[in-house]
Amino acid sequence: MSDKILKLGIPSGSLQKATIELFEKAGFAVAGAERSYLPRMDDEQIQPVLLRAQEMSRYVADGVLDAGITGYDWIMENDSDVIEICELAYSKATTNPARWVLAVPNESAINKPEDLKDKIIATELVNVTKKYFEQKKINVKVEFSWGSTEVKARLVDAIVELTETGSSLKANNLRIIDTIAVSTTRFITNKTAWQDKFKKEKIENITILLNAAINARDKVGLKLNVLKKDLDAIIKILPAEKSPTISSLADSDYIAVEVIIEQKTERSLVPALKRAGASGIITYPLNKVIH
Repeated sequence: MSDKILKLGIPSGSLQKATIELFEKAGFAVAGAERSYLPRMDDEQIQPVLLRAQEMSRYVADGVLDAGITGYDWIMENDSDVIEICELAYSKATTNPARWVLAVPNESAINKPEDLKDKIIATELVNVTKKYFEQKKINVKVEFSWGSTEVKARLVDAIVELTETGSSLKANNLRIIDTIAVSTTRFITNKTAWQDKFKKEKIENITILLNAAINARDKVGLKLNVLKKDLDAIIKILPAEKSPTISSLADSDYIAVEVIIEQKTERSLVPALKRAGASGIITYPLNKVIH
C-alpha cells in the first residue's frame, strides 16, 4: 500500500453505474462496488469510497474526502465551500443536464409558481427550492421528501423533482410549470487537498483521463485507403472541421487517411467514401480522446 493516498468519493445510487463505467473507460478498474461501500481500484494511491451524491460535497468540504464526484445541485443545496475542478458531461441516463422542476398533477388548477402562494411543496432539494421562492417573493411551505416524490404530488400542492427526460413525470400524470435549477456532474476537491502537490497532480491526472473518456463517447476512428488522384474528392466528403492524418503506403499510387468522426455520421459517411473510391475502410471504437 502506498503511503500517499487520495481519498476519492464515488457517488452511490443512480450515478454509481455510469460513474464506474466512466472510470473503467478512463483506465481505472473498479472492483467490489456491488458488495461494499469501500471498493478497490487498481491504483494503490487511490482509495475510493461510495457515498450518496447528496452528501458528497459536505464530506469533501470538511476534508473527510480529498475529492469526489457529485451534482452541482447538491453543492448548491449544501452551500459547500469546495473547488470545482471540472464539469463532467455525463449523467445516469443521458448526456443532458439534469433539471429540478416544479410539477403539479395534470388536473391541478395551478399553472404558474405564483399560484402556489401559501401552499405546500415537497422536495429533497429543500434549500434551493426555498431560495427560488424567496427570490420570487412567494410565500410557501417547503417540506423535505424522502424519495418517491411523484407519489406525494397528490398529497401536497406541488413537488420539486429531478428529471433528465421528463418521462417519469409524464408516467405519473404530472406536468412541469417551471424549472428550479439545472445541474451537471462536477469533480470537486477542497482547498487543503488542492494545496498538496501529490493530491493536486493525482486529481489533475484523473481529470484528464475522465474527460478523455467522455470526449471519446459517441466517436469512432475511421481509416481508409485512397488513390492519390481521388484524395481531393475524399477530403470534401469528410466533415469540414476535421483534419485527417494522411500517410504514404508501400504502393505509391495510394495513401492512407485517418480521422475521428461522430459515430452517428458513420452510417452515411462510409457508403459515400466507398462510392468516391475509398477502399480498406475500417472503423473502430475509441477509449479516450484528449484535446
